[in-house]
Amino acid sequence: MIKILFLLCFGISLSLASQTHELNLAFSALGIGILVIFILGYYFIASEEKYHINKTKPALFIGTFSFIVIGIYMVINDIDTQILEENVNHLILEIAQIVFFLIAAMTFIEALIERSVFETLKYKLVTKGYTYRRLFWLTGCLAFFISPIADNLTTALILSTVLLTIDKTNKDFLIPGAINIVVAANAGGAWSPFGDITTLMVWTAKKATFFEFFALFPASFLGWFLTAYLLSHYVPNIQPKFQQDSLEKVEIKPGGKVFIVLGFLTIALAVFIHSICDLPAMWGMIFGLSLLSLYIYFFNRKNGRKDLNVFYYMTRIEMDTLLFFFGILSAVGALHFVGWLIYASNLYTIFGPTSVNIGVGFLSAIVDNVPVMSAVLKANPSMDDTQWLLVTLTAGIGGSLISFGSAAGVGVMGKMKGIYTFNTHLKYAWTILIGYIVSILIWYIQFQILKL
Repeated sequence: MIKILFLLCFGISLSLASQTHELNLAFSALGIGILVIFILGYYFIASEEKYHINKTKPALFIGTFSFIVIGIYMVINDIDTQILEENVNHLILEIAQIVFFLIAAMTFIEALIERSVFETLKYKLVTKGYTYRRLFWLTGCLAFFISPIADNLTTALILSTVLLTIDKTNKDFLIPGAINIVVAANAGGAWSPFGDITTLMVWTAKKATFFEFFALFPASFLGWFLTAYLLSHYVPNIQPKFQQDSLEKVEIKPGGKVFIVLGFLTIALAVFIHSICDLPAMWGMIFGLSLLSLYIYFFNRKNGRKDLNVFYYMTRIEMDTLLFFFGILSAVGALHFVGWLIYASNLYTIFGPTSVNIGVGFLSAIVDNVPVMSAVLKANPSMDDTQWLLVTLTAGIGGSLISFGSAAGVGVMGKMKGIYTFNTHLKYAWTILIGYIVSILIWYIQFQILKL
């Protein structure tokens, strides 16, 4: 289900680049070897469907093997390995924070799914008797406003299921609807630290405060809205033909509403603890997870049942997602250690931060935005907070330009096989490009001209 995450809400400082770098081995045999390992590994990551290999496997291999090669090289050449140990220990700390944040966030999502929270939303949506066009707008709006909390991938998967429930064959509705959900989920995730892993990385690296991300709302919203408006003209304005009585009524199961409240409380705790107390955001997430586990304990005691179990929800988490992050972030860390990201930082000096950050969005459509943002953070170019917000915006929504350019797009392609594909997405890609350009223009007017 989950190829690359999430959504969801999750936390870390990826500030390895802020450390002094004593080695620059980029053009040595070691540096070239590490770059080749990364490129070959990433080829298999990107070719997951072609070779039928879970992208976690090559990611883990290149992430771990790269540092083993570095260690052997340093020992053979009698180079002090203390700097390697310090960098790896720092990287482990950062990745551990990400993993714990994701565990808490994903456990909450699985708990809400089990309590039929999202199924209830789907049932209420498809039984209202709306036209295809109105459903197009409703699912897009829901994707835009749910993804900042539940993350873009989870949101896209849930709402693409809604589309298939409405109609499994009408491609005039399904294809624009799927594109709308992907674009809305990615755009919605861009203005919240919890909406995408890239925004989370920027926030926890303290490149922007929690509330500064909300300043991206106009650019995110207007860019998506224009794309949706253009797409809506291809959606038929008639009612779908399905038997409402054939759908079994769904309601939130007991305790589900409290789960929702605890989820929001956990997000608030993560923000408070990270912003006020300077503790990692994952500390608040894990504390919120402890509150959920305690509530389930007392709920079971009160109702004389044993079936609800927070650890069961944790078993539903896809471990390959967590291990993918470990592998890909380790691989980028190896590139940084041998000195390659110094040259990435130089691009900002040569071409200027605005041009490079816009280019990051196009790169994110081809290469997953997680390693791209990780590389930017480790390169640590000298930029003000408005430029960090721009790269957050472009990396977050740039993946929408190509169907496989974002976790949301990959997830919906898997959910709607044969309907939402690379080619069907490409047919309407011009609408997404216009929205992307508008988002950048809004950012430019807001931050560079009006200085808001």
